[in-house]
Amino acid sequence: MVQAYILVQTEVGKAADVARQIAQIAGVTQAEDVTGPYDVIVRARAENVDELGKLVAAKIQAVQGITRTLTCPVVHI
Repeated sequence: MVQAYILVQTEVGKAADVARQIAQIAGVTQAEDVTGPYDVIVRARAENVDELGKLVAAKIQAVQGITRTLTCPVVHI
């Protein structure tokens, strides 16, 4: 199992709507709108890195209002 935080930038005024839409996507465990350089922080999980990539590229980035994402996989050192 791979887990990651996905940092999302949105169009102005779209953060809350984007967070609500992302929260409904299978594989997303949490999505919250925040303040700062990113507008939404998402916690997601997938079976492997390839599935995580598909989740981000095909589902999360398809949400209207997103301008950029940064995926940060969780590591256990």
